[in-house]
Amino acid sequence: MGKSRRTIPEELLLLALDPTTGTTAQPQSLDLGLAGAQLVELALAGRIAPDGDRIAVVMPRPTGDPTLDSALELLRRRGSPVRAVHWIGGPRLGLRQIYLAHLERCGMVHAVAGQMCGVLPTTRYQATDTAISREIRGRLDSAIRTGVPPDPRTAALAALAHAVGLGKHLYPGNEGRSSRSRLRDLIRHDPMGGLVAHAVMDVQNGVAAQPRRDRAPAQPARATAAAVPLQPRRTGAMARAAAH
Repeated sequence: MGKSRRTIPEELLLLALDPTTGTTAQPQSLDLGLAGAQLVELALAGRIAPDGDRIAVVMPRPTGDPTLDSALELLRRRGSPVRAVHWIGGPRLGLRQIYLAHLERCGMVHAVAGQMCGVLPTTRYQATDTAISREIRGRLDSAIRTGVPPDPRTAALAALAHAVGLGKHLYPGNEGRSSRSRLRDLIRHDPMGGLVAHAVMDVQNGVAAQPRRDRAPAQPARATAAAVPLQPRRTGAMARAAAH
C-alpha cells in the first residue's frame, strides 16, 4: 500500500483534531475508533473480511504500512476469526498517540509544547495543511447534504465518526441536529464500516462483556442443589421417635 492516499485511521484522527485548541475530541472513544478504522482499512486492502460478526484474515501479505501490518500480524496469530467487538475492545492503549506521532513524521501535523497550570508539560498538535482537513470534512458534508450514497471510504469514515461521538464536535448545537442524524444514517452504506462502528459502540456500552456475566451464575446454583439433597420433613410419630 503506497502513501499517495491517506488511511482511514489518519483521516479519523484529523477529523477529531480541534484546529483551535490542538487537542483531540472524544479522546477515550477515539482509541477504539482508530482500532476499528484499522480493520476497515485492512478490509479495503483485501487483507481481511467479515465473517458474520467476526473478522477473518484472507491475505496475510503485508500492506507496507507498519502500523496496519502490526494489526494484521496480531490478527493472523489468532489463527481463527475473532469477534470484532473483542478485537476493538482489546488492550491496545496509546493508538491515538502512535497515529499522532505518525502524522507528525508525515508532516501533516506539528507538535506544540506547552504547560498545564504552568507546571505540567503538555503537547498539542496543529494541522500543517488545513486544506487536508477541509477536504476530509467536505466529503462528509457532501454526503450529508446531497443524500447521494458515498464511496466506501467516506461511508466507513462517517460510520466511525458517529460511533466515537464526533457528531457533536463536527455539527454542534441544535442547528447541527439534523446533520448528526444524517451522519448516523450513513452507517448503512458500507457493511464493514457498519460492522466495525457497531462494535465500537458495543464496547463503549459494555455489551461485549454481558454474555459472560449472564452465563456465570447458572452452573453453581445447579451444582449446589445436586450436592446437598433435601431432607424429608419429620412430622408426628417420626419426630417423636427421633427425639428419643
